[in-house]
Amino acid sequence: MTVGKLVPFRRLRGTADELSDRALVSAVADGEQAALGALYDRYHRDVYRFVYRLAHGLDAQVDDFVQSTFLEAHRSAPRFRGDSAVKTWLFGIAANLVKQYFRREQRRRDATTALGHTPVAPPISATDAIGVEQQRRLVAAALDRLTPALREAYVLCVVEELPGKEAARALGIREASLWRRLSDARTAMRAAIEDMQPSASPPRSGTNAGERREE
Repeated sequence: MTVGKLVPFRRLRGTADELSDRALVSAVADGEQAALGALYDRYHRDVYRFVYRLAHGLDAQVDDFVQSTFLEAHRSAPRFRGDSAVKTWLFGIAANLVKQYFRREQRRRDATTALGHTPVAPPISATDAIGVEQQRRLVAAALDRLTPALREAYVLCVVEELPGKEAARALGIREASLWRRLSDARTAMRAAIEDMQPSASPPRSGTNAGERREE
């Protein structure tokens, strides 16, 4: 996947590290590469974590998405008006890049085929207690089954804990649409987790417990 040219970011030292987020974006808009480096230093881990969860299954391309997010932030900085937090703005850019990638992929294959290649957690024995790691795997596998739109809403609101207004702004949709997506995502997550849970053993055929079978 080619989502942007990888370039080294210069690190900003000194008083510029004390600049506010919006001041950094303003400096980026003025063409200061060092400010872009400082913005990268400040938020690349958050963007990486967000993209990793959003584009789960594309691990090898996460770094490309992160680099492209900051390259796009560099181009878009003059249009930033401070209507949202800088972190939310960066999340919105990253989400749009991932969305565009999935749209390109879906032109060549339908969603059913794409989800068919998504790894799922191994089945869990009904007799074993479900540990923290097993729960994490179930949730991750269920998250993989969501459509990109539902996954975006779930990751922003539940994982990143962004307020609904901020999450909706990051995705460029109305808040009411976000809540619908989040509700659908939660319903789909529950259904997927239940589907991956082992079902109880069916009752034995024949006589009820405590009754003697007639010869």
